[in-house]
Amino acid sequence: MAKKKVDIVRFVNNEYKSMEDCVVEETPLTIYINGDQFITLLSTPYNQKELVIGFILSESLISKVDEIEAIDLDKDNGVVEVSIPNYSPLKKKLYGKRTITTGCGKGTIFYNVLDSLNNKGHKLNKDVEVSAQKIMEQMHQVQKVSQLYKETGGVHTASLSDGENLLYTREDIGRHNAVDKILGRAFLDEMAVEDKILLSSGRLSSEIVLKVIKAKIPILVSRSAPSSLAISLAERGGLTLIGFVRGKKLNCYTHHYRLKEVTYGD
Repeated sequence: MAKKKVDIVRFVNNEYKSMEDCVVEETPLTIYINGDQFITLLSTPYNQKELVIGFILSESLISKVDEIEAIDLDKDNGVVEVSIPNYSPLKKKLYGKRTITTGCGKGTIFYNVLDSLNNKGHKLNKDVEVSAQKIMEQMHQVQKVSQLYKETGGVHTASLSDGENLLYTREDIGRHNAVDKILGRAFLDEMAVEDKILLSSGRLSSEIVLKVIKAKIPILVSRSAPSSLAISLAERGGLTLIGFVRGKKLNCYTHHYRLKEVTYGD
């Protein structure tokens, strides 16, 4: 259950009305790795295994899913036990014991950005192309399929696209969590994402850009704005970064060669 009913007083048409409203749930999920408490995420309580897998992969705690021996989720108590036989205790010391709020990025452990983006393993596919029209159509689709947002107005949405169709859509009160859920689902399905597009309803922060580059997804799209550091990292990492996709407009900030039929006007 990702939503709940609450009693409210609404002021409308110059009068107060008592009524029920629907709000999104936000709950803590504490991750234990090999029996040791690692971190607590605040998130919307569904697709939680996807969230955990996407998080530990995008934070470089592991490099591939089969490094995880087991995941045991206790949803009632908000606890997930992850068994990683070859996990280094050094990573736990570097991370510390933290609680991550829904509005915050999570902070990569090895935040040596230049080393990360210069690594040949993070070269992005240069042959992927998509038209501006298709991006606008798919962003509109993302908004249409976001049922929890329609009911609560309190979540971010992320979708993975093959350029023609939306493959997965996930929602969460935190924009980073929604992206991690998408990445986790793709990793679980062993889906190749090197030719895919990730669409997000949230602001494009530097950390989301790094997650997408690490996953080797070449195009990142949002209806919201990027930060200056996000643009800089996307440029350096070879990522096509597109923001402000609204109506019949969009802004492409980096590597516009992946946009089909680009014409420049005043």
